[in-house]
Amino acid sequence: MRKIYFIISLFIMFAFSGCYYGSLSGEGDRPDYAVAIHGGAGAIKKENISSEKEKAIKAKLNEAMNEAEKVLKDDGKAVDAVEAAIHVLEKSPLFNAGKGSVLTADGEVEMDASIMRGEDKNAGAVAGVRNIKSPISAAKKVMNESKHVMFARKGAEKFAFEQGMDSVPNEYFITQERWKRYKKKHPEAKEPDKFGTVGCVVLDKEGNLAAGTSTGGMSEKKYGRVGDSPIIGAGTYAHNETVAVSATGHGEYFIRHAVAHDIHALVKYKNWTVERAGDHVINKKFVYYDVNGGLIILDKFGHIHQPFNTPGMYRGYLKAGEEPVVKLYGEEEKGK
Repeated sequence: MRKIYFIISLFIMFAFSGCYYGSLSGEGDRPDYAVAIHGGAGAIKKENISSEKEKAIKAKLNEAMNEAEKVLKDDGKAVDAVEAAIHVLEKSPLFNAGKGSVLTADGEVEMDASIMRGEDKNAGAVAGVRNIKSPISAAKKVMNESKHVMFARKGAEKFAFEQGMDSVPNEYFITQERWKRYKKKHPEAKEPDKFGTVGCVVLDKEGNLAAGTSTGGMSEKKYGRVGDSPIIGAGTYAHNETVAVSATGHGEYFIRHAVAHDIHALVKYKNWTVERAGDHVINKKFVYYDVNGGLIILDKFGHIHQPFNTPGMYRGYLKAGEEPVVKLYGEEEKGK
C-alpha cells in the first residue's frame, strides 16, 4: 500500500512540476515568430557616438530585423531569416563584419562566420576568409552543400567560389575609418583592443530556431587567428528543444567555456530560463574571470534575453505583432 501511495505521490509531483515549468516558460504565449540581433559589445558609450552615427546604427539594426521579418511573414525558414538579417549588417561599414571589418596585424581583413539550424542541428562555418563578399552565406553553403561543418581560409574560398559566390578584393572590406585607426596604432600597438561581431537568432512560424554569427574578429590579431564566431557551441548554437544563441566578445574565452552550448545545457538540464542562464554566464561567471562580452538568446517559446557586461551592446529584437526595439547603451535596460 505504501508503495502505491509513493508512486502516486511521485506521479503528482512530476506532473505538477511539468505544468509549473510550462506555465513559467509561457509555452502558450509563443509568438508566431521572433527575431533578435546584435552588432557587437564593447566600450559603447553615448558620449562617444555622434547623434548622426547613433541614428545610422539604429536604422541599420532596424533594417536587418525588417529583412528577417519579411522572410518570416512569408512563412520562410528561420535559417533564411538569419542570413537575410546578417547580410544587411555585413554590407554596412558600421559593424565589425564584412565591409568595415577590423584589420589584422598585417593590415588585412580576415573574417569568420557560422550558421546553425535548430531542427536538425546541422551547421556550417567558414574561418579566416579574405575575399568572400558574404561570409554568412558561405557558411550556409557549407551547411547545405557539403558533408562538412567548417572550411578555413583558401579551402573555404575555393568551396564558396565553386558554389558561385561573389569574390571581391580584400580592399573592399577596408573602410577609411578602419585604415586610419590601423595606421595610427601600427606597428606600436601590441595588444588587440577591439572586438565585435554581428549576430542573429530567429524563431519561425513552424517553431524552428536558428542562429548565425559573422565577424572581422579582433583588431591587430595575429595571422590565422580564429575566434569563437565560427565555432559551433562557442559563438553560435541552435537547438529546437531549447534556445538559439549568438555571442560577441573576447572569443578565446567563449571557446574555452563553450558559451553558446553552455546556455543550451543550462536551459535543457537545469530548466533555467534564458534570463537566468544568460546572466549566470555573462554577469557572474565572466565577471569573475574579467571577460567582456554579450549574448543574444531566444528560446523555443519566443523569450528573448540580451545580457552583456560591457558599457554597451548594439542590439534589437522584434516579435510578431509588436514594434521592433533597438538599444545601444548600458544605461538602457540590460537584457532587452
